[in-house]
Amino acid sequence: MEGFSRRGFLAGAGIAAAAYVASPMLAMVAKQGFKVAVITDEISQDFDHACSVASKEFGLQWVELRAMWNKSLQDLSDSEIADAQKILAKYNLAVTDIASPLFKVDWPDAPRTSHTKPDHSMTAVETFKQQDEVLARSISLAKQFKTDKVRCFDFWRVEDQKPYRAAIDAKLLDAATVCGKQGILLVLENEFECNTATGREAVRTLAAVPSPHLALNWDPANAVMRGELDAYPAAWQLLPKHRIRHCHVKNAVKGSDGKIAWAPVGTGFIDWTAQFRDLAKVGYRDAVSLETHWHGASTPEESSRQSWAGMKQALQNSATLPT
Repeated sequence: MEGFSRRGFLAGAGIAAAAYVASPMLAMVAKQGFKVAVITDEISQDFDHACSVASKEFGLQWVELRAMWNKSLQDLSDSEIADAQKILAKYNLAVTDIASPLFKVDWPDAPRTSHTKPDHSMTAVETFKQQDEVLARSISLAKQFKTDKVRCFDFWRVEDQKPYRAAIDAKLLDAATVCGKQGILLVLENEFECNTATGREAVRTLAAVPSPHLALNWDPANAVMRGELDAYPAAWQLLPKHRIRHCHVKNAVKGSDGKIAWAPVGTGFIDWTAQFRDLAKVGYRDAVSLETHWHGASTPEESSRQSWAGMKQALQNSATLPT
């Protein structure tokens, strides 16, 4: 793989070995391991090719599913689902979660903002009503792809959340309850364009919705994109660690224009070596999933390849790369 010479790999292994001596917990995590994954459509919409890269080149055993063949997972036919299952089996890949678009829509009573995505085919109320179908479909997909997690959001961001926040929390609770009855865990992503965008906002939302069926998809780079530049380590320290059940891995930097922009994992505000080490220290065993987002290389595949190089190095340096 690009970026990993034999000498560099051995050096990383040496760092890992030193960490084993210093920390039995880290040694145990490295053996049991995070579920190291990649969102396949960040590599390619060609699902077979994306799985080939994930398995043969990146050496992964897990993938996260969001889209394939230029279709949302929600829109796949039965035959396409069967084809996807065969491809996963071909490359011996398991699925971490269904990265559904659940609740990535307008709250029906809220004013439209810059975060609203234009959809002239239906009203916000009609789109909101469709979310029960999205949830049911996501649960069905989770069962078909043999995972127990479905990702969600908490609606496009409004500038003043106070008039709507209690109702949004109630909707999250209802969805989590539905999931729980089906043996599924709902994982809320802190998304920079949605109402829970930062680590500190995630602390509030989790406290307001104390359901055992709702957990956090921790994405520190999303928090940075929202302006929480101390997402790691400051906001991380505030989070209820036992409720973090999925983690997206990407990075962000401040550009020459002063604006925050996506970056490959090896550079940016988030020190992923330290973040992986801290996840291990609190006993985290769920997925750390590469969500590239940065498109600075020639293709999405090459961008993901470079970002994976940084992620792998951070896993090695933190002694958390599964063995």
